[in-house]
Amino acid sequence: MEKDEGNERGRMTAEKTLKMLKDEGVEVTLEQAEMILEFLRKLANMAVSNYLNTKDEKNSRPIRESEYR
Repeated sequence: MEKDEGNERGRMTAEKTLKMLKDEGVEVTLEQAEMILEFLRKLANMAVSNYLNTKDEKNSRPIRESEYR
């Protein structure tokens, strides 16, 4: 995984991920922590993109109608 040296402040790193998982009792290698972090970043990007795309659609409708919307 490539390192973005200029943007490390506040950014989740593989080392921070490894420590966080270890604190929760999950033992993984540094390489596995990098893969987990990469997957979570992709998932977050997809969720944000999906939200922004549906918000821009003029004829969008909710998946389920409710009395509150």
